[in-house]
Amino acid sequence: MRAVPLAARVYVVSAALLAAVCAAPALTPAADVPWATAALLAALYAAGARRPPSHACPPLSPPPPAVAPAVTASPDWCGPALLAGAFLLPAPAAALVAVPGALLGAVARRPAGVRRLWRAARLALAAYAASLVFGLCGGREALAATLADPATAGEPGFSPYALVPAAVAALALGLTAAALEGGVLMTAEGRSPRAAWRGRVLCSLVPHLVHGLAGLTMAVLWRSPYGPPAALLVLPPMYVCARVFALCQRERAAHQATVRALVQAVDIKDRYTRGHSERVGRASAMIARELGMNGDRLEALRIAGVLHDVGKLGVPTRLLRKNGPLTPEERRAIELHPEYGHEMVRGIGFLGEAREAVLHHHERLDGSGYPYGLAGADIPEAARVVAVADAFDAMTSTRTYRRARPVPAAVEELKRCAGAQFDPRMVVALARALDRHGWPATSPEEARPVRDQVLGRAVGHAPDRVPAYAPDSGPDYAADQRGNVPSGRTSARPPEAARPGRGGGA
Repeated sequence: MRAVPLAARVYVVSAALLAAVCAAPALTPAADVPWATAALLAALYAAGARRPPSHACPPLSPPPPAVAPAVTASPDWCGPALLAGAFLLPAPAAALVAVPGALLGAVARRPAGVRRLWRAARLALAAYAASLVFGLCGGREALAATLADPATAGEPGFSPYALVPAAVAALALGLTAAALEGGVLMTAEGRSPRAAWRGRVLCSLVPHLVHGLAGLTMAVLWRSPYGPPAALLVLPPMYVCARVFALCQRERAAHQATVRALVQAVDIKDRYTRGHSERVGRASAMIARELGMNGDRLEALRIAGVLHDVGKLGVPTRLLRKNGPLTPEERRAIELHPEYGHEMVRGIGFLGEAREAVLHHHERLDGSGYPYGLAGADIPEAARVVAVADAFDAMTSTRTYRRARPVPAAVEELKRCAGAQFDPRMVVALARALDRHGWPATSPEEARPVRDQVLGRAVGHAPDRVPAYAPDSGPDYAADQRGNVPSGRTSARPPEAARPGRGGGA
């Protein structure tokens, strides 16, 4: 346990002792515990816990704490067995159902012993709370009435009065587990209470409710004339659902890894704008959320912002880092980066409309943008969102050739260019989102490359020699570049048939 902070060690040991106190009455001679039922349910739960949890931390997440698992996306597929124990057994015995599986189950990260002890204590306390709440809500009487109902004699059935206690018990299990997990994050990582519990409860309520219904079904079948073999039929569908969910999570993590690898490659090549892609993704998501987008559409806009400059990988590094003004030929070469980016990502199917944003984020509403000179509604909506987010971050980020503008000044510049360069609806949406949520300052890690460039520490650049052109500078073309880059489009306009949506390919 030396790798675990002292506060977290105390927290884990305290939780384990409390769980032992809760379970101790089940081991007394006076306890009336159906040990055969408890042992079989414990074996079922242990069989599911032998596999690593399906909600394992994806590789792109920040390093996990020493004790707590990742945010619980869903309970394990054997969760109904745990809740069936809460419905069928007294609270002290229900606390013991999860202990064998938690202690013997696989763990994805070290220290394994501490994680197993913590998992056993957390699940035992959650099962104890669920069983206690189920009893206090009259769930056991309702369950007994269901089995004794002459109308359902010999047939498994539900009393509607058993559904409410089962749902409340399932919520109690989820809330207890989430509260304990948030507490260990506070002690292991020093997080604030808001950061420790944010999103941890809501993401587990629906899965626990589903498992509560499945657990109640198991409990009814268990006590019915069909016995435990019938109750086991509930678990295969849950296993299939959990496997599908795990595959979706794994695919999502692979998608994120693809995006992150591309962004890191761009940041390595063009260190002058390091962190720019992530911030444009954040601003794009703010605009999209303000416009009422959510779910997959919101995520697509965020990814579009993150990947908008991936085409820089096709631009010669000497042009991105050149000291002094660019020639017209060099400028046209840099203005090809949207097309390079589109060629790189066009085969990545999950990106969806993000690919259009990569290609068209430098188009202007008046038709003077590039690469195709699209105007007005011909510019894809995703590209119009990213164009505003891109220009906003360019203006509010410190670069080697100028200081960052204040957020209000950047917003005013966007409003001044709305209608000609930017979609006014996107500008208004960003302004509203900034008023509501603010904009985080550049972190020290993101600012360090800029300081190094100013001090002449990187790639041999002297402090008085800085790049004269930033291809993502948006409205700064005229205001900040002082004539180094003309305010209009310089690349050749393609023929009408070659433009997307007009009979030609992108």
